[in-house]
Amino acid sequence: MTNLITKIVNTKTGQEVIREMNQKEKTNWEQDKLDNEAMKQAETEKAEARSAAEAKLLALGLTTEDLKALLG
Repeated sequence: MTNLITKIVNTKTGQEVIREMNQKEKTNWEQDKLDNEAMKQAETEKAEARSAAEAKLLALGLTTEDLKALLG
């Protein structure tokens, strides 16, 4: 996969320069991609944990109003 950078050089003429990423840009892009994936995974795990906690509290007899008061 080739990662390209597009940069507008002249806004009057619309001239663009399209080039491949250099190694530093590629490394940063790959790290950003990994960071985004990790953040999405953490959000998913948090949502699953919250759902599990809500299910346990409901099983104890709390109402949905109680859950809203406790969990916001």
